[in-house]
Amino acid sequence: MDRKGDPIEFKIARHIAVLGPSGKDWAMELNLVGWNGREPKLDIRTWDPSHERMGKGIALTRDEAQKLRDALAAYLSE
Repeated sequence: MDRKGDPIEFKIARHIAVLGPSGKDWAMELNLVGWNGREPKLDIRTWDPSHERMGKGIALTRDEAQKLRDALAAYLSE
């Protein structure tokens, strides 16, 4: 449910990677997810094993993801 009490619709268009464990059975994942009928975005968040419940996360457009990649590459090369 969103803040207004409306159900949140999502579709995992592509599973890309598990980034690591997060809590008991949950995992931090990188997926391509469409939210509420919108175009899918790269999405980083925690998911339960059945992918029915999720934690807070971040969704990035391709352009935002490329800028993040560049920033991470610069940071990690220090």
